[in-house]
Amino acid sequence: MSVRTAAAIAVVAGVVTTLLPLSATAASAAAPAADDHAVLRTEMGAPVPGGPLTRGGATETFDLTVKNPTGKAVEYKPWMLLDPTGPSRLDEHDIVFKVEAVDAPATTSGIGRQDGEWQGLFSPSAKEPGEGFDIPANGRMTWKVTIGLGANYPTNNGDFNLTAASYNNSVAPGGADSHLFKVDPQIKTGELKTWFKQVSSGKDGQEQRAYLDLNHQATGDGAFATALATSLTLSHPGGQDADFRLQALIDGRWQDLKAEDSRYELPRIAKGFGAASGVHTQPLRLSLGKNTKLTKRTTITMEAEVRQAEGNTWPVKNASVQFPLAPITEPAPTEPTTNPTTPTTTTPSPSPSPTAASAVRQAVATTTGNSDVTTTGSSTGSLATTGAGSSTGLYAGLAAALVALGAAAAWLGRRRRTNA
Repeated sequence: MSVRTAAAIAVVAGVVTTLLPLSATAASAAAPAADDHAVLRTEMGAPVPGGPLTRGGATETFDLTVKNPTGKAVEYKPWMLLDPTGPSRLDEHDIVFKVEAVDAPATTSGIGRQDGEWQGLFSPSAKEPGEGFDIPANGRMTWKVTIGLGANYPTNNGDFNLTAASYNNSVAPGGADSHLFKVDPQIKTGELKTWFKQVSSGKDGQEQRAYLDLNHQATGDGAFATALATSLTLSHPGGQDADFRLQALIDGRWQDLKAEDSRYELPRIAKGFGAASGVHTQPLRLSLGKNTKLTKRTTITMEAEVRQAEGNTWPVKNASVQFPLAPITEPAPTEPTTNPTTPTTTTPSPSPSPTAASAVRQAVATTTGNSDVTTTGSSTGSLATTGAGSSTGLYAGLAAALVALGAAAAWLGRRRRTNA
C-alpha cells in the first residue's frame, strides 16, 4: 500500500465537499495507541461473483466487517484505498463504488481524491459527510461493498489493490485487510518516462543560450485516454529578476512561451499516447533578456510537470534539470581602421618586388545549439578582403609603383640629353 501524506479529501456525497485531516498511512505507527484508539480490525470477504473485472462490465460485491476488540466504543471513519497499476490517474467515474449497510446505520457512500489517488468513502446518512461510525465495545459492524470498472477505465492500467483502512487512525497497525482485483484483459503495465537532455549551453551569436530537449516515452500496453499537458517552471539561486526568455520549437520555428503564474505551458501531446508512439521530443531554448538583473553565469533549474489534460489532473510525472546560463553579451567593439603608410623611396628599384598579400579572414560557421539552429557563413575557401583598409593599401601600392617609374623615366631623359 502506498504512503499518502496528510491532506484534504474532497468527499463526493451529493454536492457536498468536506475537508478532512488524513493520516500519513492507513496503519500509521503514530496512531494514538495509548488511549486504545488504533485498535479496530477490518475484514473483507471474498468478492462475488469471483473472476476478473471488465471495463463497463459486471460488478462484484463483498462484505466489509469492522471489529472492535476493546471494552469501549471507537469511532471508525472509513477509508477505502485503491492502489492502481499503470501510469494513468483514475477519475471519479473510472471505478464503480457503492456501500450499503448490513448491520450498521444507514450509509451514504462517495468518492474522494487525495494526492491524485482514488479513494472510497462512506458515512452515516443521518450525519454530515465525513462523520464516522461508533463501533460498540466488543462489537462489530458490517457493510456490503460493490466494486467495478467504468467503461473508460484506462487501457494502460491493470489490476488494483483495495485496502479497508480508516483516516482517523482507528484501525490497528497491521489490522487493515485488503483484496487484489484482477482486470480483464490482462495487460503488461508500464510507465510514463520523462527526462531532459541538455543539447548545448553557450554563446549563440551575441546571446548566451541553453538548448534542451524534453522527452516523453510511454511503456507497456494501452495508451492514455486524454491528452497530456506539460508545464515548465524556472528558478535560480537568489531573488534577482532573471528576465527569462523561453522558446519552444513549434511547427518548425522557435516561438516564445509566456509565463502564467510562473508556469510555461507546452503544446499538448495528443490522446492515445502509448508505447507505439515512440519518444516525443520537444526542443527548448532559454536565454536571459536584456532586463535581467543577473550579472554573471548562474545555475538555472528547469522543472517539468506532466499531467492528464482532463479529469484527474494531478501530476503523473515530474522531471528536472540544471544547467549554466550567462547574461546577454554586448557586441564586441569595432577595431579602428588605419590607412597603411607607404615608405618614401629615394632610390628606384630596378626590379620592384611584389607586394605581400593581405591576410584573409575566413567566415566560420558556428554550431552552437542543436540541428535546428541555422548558421550562415563558410568554413572553406577564401574571401576577398574588403573595407577601407584593404582598398587604401591597394591604391597606395599602385601610387608607389608609378612614382618609381616616373623617377626612372626622368633619369633616362637627363642621361640622353647629357650624352647628346
